[in-house]
Amino acid sequence: MTVEPPEPSPRPDSPAPLRASHDDREAVVEQLRDAAAEGRIDLEELGERVEKALQSRTLAELAVLTADLPQPESPGSRPPLVLKGGMSGASRGPARWEVPGHVIAHGGLGGVKLDFTRSECRLKEVTVEAYGETSGVTIVIPDGWAVETGGTDPGFGGFKDETTPDRLPGTPLIRLTGSGGMGGVTIRHPNRRERRKLA
Repeated sequence: MTVEPPEPSPRPDSPAPLRASHDDREAVVEQLRDAAAEGRIDLEELGERVEKALQSRTLAELAVLTADLPQPESPGSRPPLVLKGGMSGASRGPARWEVPGHVIAHGGLGGVKLDFTRSECRLKEVTVEAYGETSGVTIVIPDGWAVETGGTDPGFGGFKDETTPDRLPGTPLIRLTGSGGMGGVTIRHPNRRERRKLA
């Protein structure tokens, strides 16, 4: 009788496969549906792949299902969003907008308001460079979002962090850098008037 050699035990330093979350599975299902709508896979294959996606336990299993499809653009790979106050001011939000990984705001003479309260953010961290210049920059973030201001230079106008330190799970961290200039930079949660509009 031939004795089979024992299977090698996994090395203790080999990394364990990363587990997939519900959001990971849903993202792959959405990508598969888009591929079917574009005619890249037929409906029968869509059904098979969706079923496998919903049963996948690891990220590696999910990756196999979309390896032959164009990969969607990541918000973190997009070019920075640049806002310049100029003479008349500039703003982004509170209407829906998708947050890139890097935002640059120059207050100029008119000032800039950057409002994240209705934004769609799929990133764990967002870098915001804010330069108060003459008229300042105001940044509004939802309750539960947190900010880190260690890389800021207060300048003459200063940096005002009026946010609470409590960060809810799954919310992004805003890494704030830049200079207060003359007009200053303020980051805060929505005020009463803004909350009424959101409601």
